[in-house]
Amino acid sequence: MRFHSGSLIACAATISLLSGCATTGALRRATQQENAAIAAQQTALAAEQAERAAGDSALRQEVGAVRGDVAALRTELQSLRTDFGAKIASMEDGLHFAMPVNFDFNNATIRDADTPVLARFAHIVQQYYPQSKVTIEGFADPAGSARYNLNLSAKRATTVRDYLVTQGLSADQLNAVGYGKTRLVTPKAWGDQPGAELNRRVVFVIESKGQAAVALAAPDGQ
Repeated sequence: MRFHSGSLIACAATISLLSGCATTGALRRATQQENAAIAAQQTALAAEQAERAAGDSALRQEVGAVRGDVAALRTELQSLRTDFGAKIASMEDGLHFAMPVNFDFNNATIRDADTPVLARFAHIVQQYYPQSKVTIEGFADPAGSARYNLNLSAKRATTVRDYLVTQGLSADQLNAVGYGKTRLVTPKAWGDQPGAELNRRVVFVIESKGQAAVALAAPDGQ
């Protein structure tokens, strides 16, 4: 069989053209797929940016709403320090309040002189930590047995809890516990000995995680 050179050239040109068309088609499809992927990514990115912008806006509004409360809370906490000598520290479990709420020897009755600081404390909890748990920790001096002092310290914490309820706090929000003669402020001091009264005390812990925004007002590590 004979083929003319012209026929061979034409055939080769046809094959080349078909190959070129196939390559062009594949390239076109790949380009279209790539463009579609880029468009999908751009759409997802735009949606994410819009969502983030909305979240930032909401956060700005929240911070703006509580900024005054945070400033007011700082003022309230500072007044506890200056007016009552309270010591306030920000710890991992919340805000620790060591206020001068002490008891007479072998007694669980709240002194009249201590009611103003308890009332102020109740106001702060109501105003700024309404959803936070408050633990009242009671202590005793080292006189007597460990069991006796444990019960006495629990009675002191319970007495303070009951008083805070009369100031408007919910009993469900308050947890009273006694630690007896552990964690003494003045080691070995009891009865009328100097510093013994500091051992007969209650302290408070506010779990500030219940109010995340207002917890920003943790008092400067003091």
